[in-house]
Order: sequence, then C-alpha cells, then structure tokens
Amino acid sequence: MKNPWKKLDSKNIYENPWIKVREDQVINPNGGQNIYGVVGFKNLAIGIIPVDEFGNTWIVGQYRYTLDEYSWEIPMGGGPIGINALESAKRELKEETGLLADHWKCIMRIHTSNSVTDEVGYVFLATGLELDDPDPEETEKLEVKKLSLGEAYKMVMRNKITDSLSIGGILKTWDLFNSGGLSSLPDEVLSPWS
Repeated sequence: MKNPWKKLDSKNIYENPWIKVREDQVINPNGGQNIYGVVGFKNLAIGIIPVDEFGNTWIVGQYRYTLDEYSWEIPMGGGPIGINALESAKRELKEETGLLADHWKCIMRIHTSNSVTDEVGYVFLATGLELDDPDPEETEKLEVKKLSLGEAYKMVMRNKITDSLSIGGILKTWDLFNSGGLSSLPDEVLSPWS
C-alpha cells in the first residue's frame, strides 16, 4: 500500500546511545498539517522463550524504571542493528538466565509500539538447554523463575505478564506447541539474521 503521509521537514530533538527522538512536520492522510514525534531505536528488541524437554520455560523479573513497577518478562534485551539477531539472542539468554541452547528458531517479528517508535523485535524459541552461570548487566537486578509453559500462558491471561514482547512470544509459543505447528515453521521465515 502506498504511504498516505507526506513528510515536509524533520529535526532531531534528542539522542543518546540507545534512542533518538525526532520531530517531523507532516501532511496527514486526510490533508491536515501536523507534527509527528518518532522515537528511533538503535537496537532490535530481542526476546527468547527457552523451553526444556518437560515443557518448562524461564521468565525474568525486574523493576522497570519507566513503569515504576515490577515486571515479569521473557529473557530479553537489545541487539545492535547490523549485528546478527541470533547472536544477540544467545548472548541475552546466557546473560539473564545462564542458559545455553543447542537449537534456535525465530518464531515472531513484532513492532512493540508502532504509533510512536520504529522498534522491531524478534522472538526466538530456544531448546536443547544447558544451565551455566548467568552474567547480568550492571543495570540489571534480576529474579529468574522456572515454570511450565502453561503457567506462563496463565500469567499472560491474568495480566501478570504485561510486556508486549513477552506476551506475543508466550502466546505464539503456546499456540505452536499446542497446534503442532512448530515443526513446519522454516528457520528463514522471519529473516532476522542481519
């Protein structure tokens, strides 16, 4: 579909190592002139659903500064744009949980908040797990919890998990496992490899 928006002008408002904020002067799809603020991300959002042979998964709890509340989430983090997303996923899983995985499959591409950001996320399923020592970043104080995939699904349905990447990843994994669709999903379907 052709883009109905027209950008007249653009200026950068703010930038740090993770994001940049710009303000665009635009003509909207109905012909009106407006401003549009866009938060541009310098990383991909990377989420991982680790699942063991018994149907267990791991979630991570941490206090989120932006929300001013505690949040249960799948293991996740940022992967620099231009770096292989799978390598970023492997690093994040090890950092946050200590888990290593033999088998990886990208199961989802997601836009986390597409009305104000250009952030793109990828969710990976990790299986063939082995436990090592976690290595969290200096800014992370994490609580790691092992639970069944069914329990994680219930946490989503009861609003105990509210992060969009986590919700999407858990629901997609739950559906794939219950429908038998995982074996028919080709590795290259979402192409997050660069």
